[in-house]
Amino acid sequence: MSPTAPWWRSAVIYQVYIRSFADGNGDGVGDIAGIRSRLPYLKSLGVDAIWINPWYKSPMADHGYDVADFREIDPLFGSVAEAERLIEEAHEHGIRVIPDIVPNHTSDRHAWFRAALAAGPGSPERERYVFRPGRGPDGAQPPNDWVSCFGGPAWTRLPDGEWYLHLFAPEQPDLNWEHPEVRAEFESVLRFWFSMGVDGFRIDVAHGLIKHPELPDLPPRQEVAEERPPHVEHPHWDRDEVHEVYRSWRKVADEFPGDRCFVAEAWADTPERLAAYVRPDGLHTAFNFDFLMSTWDPKALRTVIDESLAMLGSVGAPATWVLSNHDVVRHLSRYGRPSPGKRWVANDVYRAEGPLDLDLGTRRARAAALLMLALPGGAYVYQGEELGLPEVEDLPDAVLQDPIWERSGHTQRGRDGCRVPLPWSGESAPYGFSPDGSSGEPWLPQPADWADRSVAAQTGDPASMLELYRTALRLRRAHPALGDGDLTWLDAPAEVLAFRREPGLVCVVNLSPEPYRLPGHSDVLLTSGPVEDGALAPDQAAWLAV
Repeated sequence: MSPTAPWWRSAVIYQVYIRSFADGNGDGVGDIAGIRSRLPYLKSLGVDAIWINPWYKSPMADHGYDVADFREIDPLFGSVAEAERLIEEAHEHGIRVIPDIVPNHTSDRHAWFRAALAAGPGSPERERYVFRPGRGPDGAQPPNDWVSCFGGPAWTRLPDGEWYLHLFAPEQPDLNWEHPEVRAEFESVLRFWFSMGVDGFRIDVAHGLIKHPELPDLPPRQEVAEERPPHVEHPHWDRDEVHEVYRSWRKVADEFPGDRCFVAEAWADTPERLAAYVRPDGLHTAFNFDFLMSTWDPKALRTVIDESLAMLGSVGAPATWVLSNHDVVRHLSRYGRPSPGKRWVANDVYRAEGPLDLDLGTRRARAAALLMLALPGGAYVYQGEELGLPEVEDLPDAVLQDPIWERSGHTQRGRDGCRVPLPWSGESAPYGFSPDGSSGEPWLPQPADWADRSVAAQTGDPASMLELYRTALRLRRAHPALGDGDLTWLDAPAEVLAFRREPGLVCVVNLSPEPYRLPGHSDVLLTSGPVEDGALAPDQAAWLAV
């Protein structure tokens, strides 16, 4: 990695799901004060930046992804003044700050949408959103057959007879990105936060925004096949016109010093389509969901790695690698099912199936961390994965808050299991999540057996997941071979991944059922588990100096 290259090409970015990271005021919900109090922890972990899920003013129909005011912080989390102090203090710790931005939709409490409801059909106020008359003689049918990512139809009818589009919850009306006021408003919002010192933005639903002007029905659903199907034009996802928006956003970012950046949450059906988001005049990086969705299989992983590096490299962009986030089952639990297959349901939520083997999941999660952090490019760490947290799969129905649960008629439990508040210290809940003596209960209950998974319990234990991450991140920052760059695959058995990073580092991941003997001429820098008689056990990884 060149010392003059932009920081974001190699950055390890830690995702802070603000509600569940740390509670600073004792109400049971994480907040800005909690993040500020844990900046020394993040510095000791060794991350380069934090991505913070939406902190804007919101009625919280979708835990902040329904934004009522993009220039205000929700009182649940703090204030704009506190956000400004957080940015300053994070920079003092050498940590950059990347908040979420949610451009596909607003809250139904946003001033624009309230004005649209009051103004009525045909008004200029309604042109900022997607309002249409219904189908049928009395307009009683939705304008088309689009469905919400949270279940049910993507249209809601108003008393005046018109329908409005919401690709997520009804409380999240979609904006009309063909309207110049929408584009100008978001460029103004970007400048507002860039001027305050944020270092970039993660763009929610970056593949959304633009809709086919005629709003046609959905294309026929493709059959699931072993080979990746060809791209099919979609009426509201990943449309070519969206890149015009991001070319304008790139110009806004370039107005500010310090290598400001964007990362796209862009779901694309081919690597070529994903690469289009990160061309030189577009966004800087994009999440690599193919890597996240890959099974624990050497052929699948190598294919994803090769395709990602080739396609992103063809436009001069770095790859990014991610194992978990706030929308999917934690990877320790995914990997803990011997043959989980790919079961992705509403809003790309993974459905856990089969018996869970936590020991197996832990071994694979440790190995996956070393694989991810050795690959060229940047990486994302979702809060709690460095603690080895599994998915909480037994939350009582009564505490579930994800809108998927209600919208699916209680058939899909949603994403709450990966959002349970972190354990920091202590022998019982709330495990230091809230200040001592607080009366507020954590907004989601924590398991009774998480004491051994807390930050305090793992700190200083060389066998812990936390110390594995700390060591790996320290080596990654110090070793000239790691970060952005190239890799060379080495000869190895079919079920072993082995590649070289220059200068002088080899990563080996044993996905076979048998021990794999490491090269005898190398020195072991780090392993995910014990090496016995020079052999790497199944589901283990190693970094070697050569």
